[in-house]
Amino acid sequence: MSAHSDAPDTSAPDRYGDMFNRVNAGRVSRLIVDQIRLLIRDGQLKAGDRLPSERELGERFGVSRVTVREALRGLEANGLVTIRVGARGGAFVTAPTSALVGEGISDLLTFSVIEPGDVTEARQVFEVGIVSLVCQRADEADIADLLEICDRAEAHLKAENTYPAALSAEFHVRVARATHNAAVEMLARSFHGPMLMSLIRAQEEDPHVGIRGTAEHREFVLAVQRRDEAAAVAVMTEHLARTAQRLRHNDRSAAQDGGSVNGG
Repeated sequence: MSAHSDAPDTSAPDRYGDMFNRVNAGRVSRLIVDQIRLLIRDGQLKAGDRLPSERELGERFGVSRVTVREALRGLEANGLVTIRVGARGGAFVTAPTSALVGEGISDLLTFSVIEPGDVTEARQVFEVGIVSLVCQRADEADIADLLEICDRAEAHLKAENTYPAALSAEFHVRVARATHNAAVEMLARSFHGPMLMSLIRAQEEDPHVGIRGTAEHREFVLAVQRRDEAAAVAVMTEHLARTAQRLRHNDRSAAQDGGSVNGG
């Protein structure tokens, strides 16, 4: 997939210099992807920067345009560049989204030895820690949105006698948004997948976890609405501690049985 103009940009001096190094071994396109990723991480390439044309990249790396195209497809798939068409098209560096970061964290948790209990323990540190900001900054729209999620959860419980873990994950991400801190919200969104897996595992082990949690969600929102930080912290602490205890118990049982808990 290529939408580059091969004509070199002569309107400005060569800002790339020796930025790109020739590659000549292994999976060449993979090496190009890794090199450009490092340049982005180091800040030498920034969001919005246009990469050189396919032809110019091929010359700089010492590879064919076909190999460059393959590398650009890999970069696009990883959310590191955006391919634009037209006369002013090309490959432009883009900032990774929280969704992509979350997918990476989900994959890490799914295919590693990190257990569901570890996920909830991390949530205890993070989510209890942001309660103070939520109590200080939550506005009427935040309260309304959180109560609406509670209403949906309670309606689902009444109709189906089950509690969808996805609603719990949605609630906790929305709580983070109520801090009105973009970095906090980004971290919460990136952790959405792992959080959902751990919630599903907890619900599988004890269906009452979700039912009780629904009531605690509303208690938490009402405490925030009153600006009662102590009450809000107490509710969130108990809410997460119970799930963590349940998952820790199951993690230990699985280890004693010689099994491996995958994700969850």
